[in-house]
Amino acid sequence: MMFEPIIPFRTSEYQIKFATSNWERREAHALRRAVFCEEQKIFEGDDRDAIDDHAIPIVALSMLGVVADQLVGTVRIHEAEPGVWWGSRLAVHEDFRKIGALGATLIKLAVSSANAMGCHRFLANVQVQNGLLFRRLHWDVIEEFEIYGKPHLRMQADLAFYPPCVTPETGFVALPKKAA
Repeated sequence: MMFEPIIPFRTSEYQIKFATSNWERREAHALRRAVFCEEQKIFEGDDRDAIDDHAIPIVALSMLGVVADQLVGTVRIHEAEPGVWWGSRLAVHEDFRKIGALGATLIKLAVSSANAMGCHRFLANVQVQNGLLFRRLHWDVIEEFEIYGKPHLRMQADLAFYPPCVTPETGFVALPKKAA
């Protein structure tokens, strides 16, 4: 008897939106801890900081029809000074990193929603290995430096490529590319 390997189910769409419920915020922090504390060992125990007190968390949810099944990605944004916004703590669950649309759509909603709230400059400190993704998404390198013991790029988004999103509570849908 021959058995074919069972391919794990992957949803066909993901909702990228502002975190609007307690479980979304809780799971976003859990994912950040898993990525930045356990996996990358950048922080010990927890990665929360003072920015979390006023940052807006954005989440990527795998959807089963109209119901969220699992939180699979997150990023946070905050206004550091009038018109100057920052994105930080971009994390995608390890099992979903090959779905390139997730990180890109989290970044798109981060910048587009800040743009709708009066952003005139959007910045992020990006780990070097993620620089290519950001460059492809119309970000420019301002400087290279080291933070948390890892090489980083300070990058700035070209706001012309990020039209304002005035409905970030519903956000965007990310569709994975179909295999050929």
